[in-house]
Amino acid sequence: MSFPVGVSACVIGEKVRFDSGHKRSPFVSKELAPYVDFVPVCPEVGIGLPVPRPAIRLVDKGDLSVRLVETKDQQKDYTEKMTAFSEQKAEELAHQSLRGYIVCAKSPTCGMERVKVYRENGYASDISGVGLYTQALMARMPWLPVEEDGRLNDPILKENFVFRLFALDDLYQSVEQGVTKKALVDFHSRYKLVLMAHSPEKYRELGRFMANIGHYDLDRFFEQYRTAFMQAIAIRATRKKHTNVLMHLQGYFKNNLDKSQKAELANLIHAYRQGTMPLLAPLTLISHHLHNHPDAYLANQAYLKPYPDALRLRYGL
Repeated sequence: MSFPVGVSACVIGEKVRFDSGHKRSPFVSKELAPYVDFVPVCPEVGIGLPVPRPAIRLVDKGDLSVRLVETKDQQKDYTEKMTAFSEQKAEELAHQSLRGYIVCAKSPTCGMERVKVYRENGYASDISGVGLYTQALMARMPWLPVEEDGRLNDPILKENFVFRLFALDDLYQSVEQGVTKKALVDFHSRYKLVLMAHSPEKYRELGRFMANIGHYDLDRFFEQYRTAFMQAIAIRATRKKHTNVLMHLQGYFKNNLDKSQKAELANLIHAYRQGTMPLLAPLTLISHHLHNHPDAYLANQAYLKPYPDALRLRYGL
């Protein structure tokens, strides 16, 4: 089963850039593609600009005013048109239950961070910006995982982004038949170890929030929980925090393993903490012990299998 993910059209190979080219990402278009249904958008084409077309850029006009203009003719200003399109498109996409969005890095419309902003004289400004379209996406959907194509070359950023896609899909599937207290409590229970790995503080905050679910309208609670949960798991899960979770998992087997098995697992966890073993090593052994000593609570934890193994994302962690 696949799920919808927004994407800058050029990132999946559509020739929509100003020079009639594309910025096809092999990871996005090959490795991730089997699991998602892409929803491609090119904002420039969306406002009626042709392919090919003159290059555009963000220009600092002073007084905190950044405009989207043609590079060679700053009188041709597309700011209002792009802002209107972006807000309308973001509103439309907000009702399509996207699981995430992959945007084109450095683009004045789609860049997520550190987009170049120029002075009117053509020199680079001291400030950097966010593409106008991506600004609108993130403002309308603060829960949505958004990442740039270039940053997906970093194994840690890639793993966290893809994990968030599958986690949000799990949340939406959990309430597919309706938002109920049981569905939300069960979902939260599955992600307790995940939250511990990403942010113990947010784990506690969300636990308190979930404990008060009876005081909320369920639809309103879902909206608040979705944003808080997705922002929590966007926090990087560090080696130290992963180690704490691994030691927590280790405790579940204290009455099932013999002395040598306990030592083997403890040594693997220590090796991971020291950086000489990948996260996958202790997790594989824990999964082996779980198979031999079943535990319903652990077997249900998303931390142990957050996405398909075929993506091979934990090899680099």
